[in-house]
Amino acid sequence: QVQLVESGGGLVQAGDSARLSCAASSRTYSTYVMAWFRQVPGTEREIVAAIGFSTGSTRYAPSMKDRVTVSRENAKTTAYLQMHNLKPEDTAVFYCAVRVRGWAYVADEYDFWGQGTQVTVSS
Repeated sequence: QVQLVESGGGLVQAGDSARLSCAASSRTYSTYVMAWFRQVPGTEREIVAAIGFSTGSTRYAPSMKDRVTVSRENAKTTAYLQMHNLKPEDTAVFYCAVRVRGWAYVADEYDFWGQGTQVTVSS
């Protein structure tokens, strides 16, 4: 069982940057992939970015690709989502999730989830 805790959300102005963190409660293994999703009420969770914990390889969805960077720290238990030039349409609940075995790009394929952190971008 992996518990995930997100932090770093809140209210920001359009054009601002924000960094989200996701701390895992246990060690991560070489096959683990951590992803960031976002969800607007009434819509499905949409992947934003993902990172392989062992290799540091990254994947980005087109929606925010040019404005986000996903990374993880050396101890491989915390991942980050750095967001730049935020827009009001980026307002959403952001979730981190872990998949135990390999890459995936849809929410249903992830095994563990954090509670989510709200990011609100005002115009």
